[in-house]
Parts: sequence; structure tokens; C-alpha cells
Amino acid sequence: MRIYITAFLLFILLVIAFIFGSQNEQTLTLNYLIARTELSVAAAVSLFTTLGFVLGLLFALLWKFVRMIKPKKSSSKESV
Repeated sequence: MRIYITAFLLFILLVIAFIFGSQNEQTLTLNYLIARTELSVAAAVSLFTTLGFVLGLLFALLWKFVRMIKPKKSSSKESV
């Protein structure tokens, strides 16, 4: 049930971000190291929201993978 609530809240936040971006028709100039581009605010919000979501998902999966591989410490101590 927790996964459904989390997915629903994430969906609502994404919808709010896209609505915010679609209401702004201004253009932004993004300067990269080797290039420059002009995007509308809607495109920039969509791009960075998607990029943030993907990076967060990759980080969460990596964290889960590391925790699966990490050996568990035994709680019982060996007597000497």
C-alpha cells in the first residue's frame, strides 16, 4: 500500500511541475561548456524534472543493490 501512496504523490508532484512549466512562455538560455541553447521554461522544467527523477531512481536502486551485497554482521560472538 505504501508504494501506491508514494507513486500517487510522485505523480501529483510531476503534474504540478509540468503545469507550472506550461504556464510560462518565456525562453531561457542555457550555457553548457561547449554549447548554448534556448529552451522554453516548460521544456526546461520538463527536462530537469525528468533528469532529477531518473537520477533519484538510479541512486535508490544503487543503494538497494549495495545493501543486498553488503555482508550482514552476525550478532553472535564466538567464544575464545
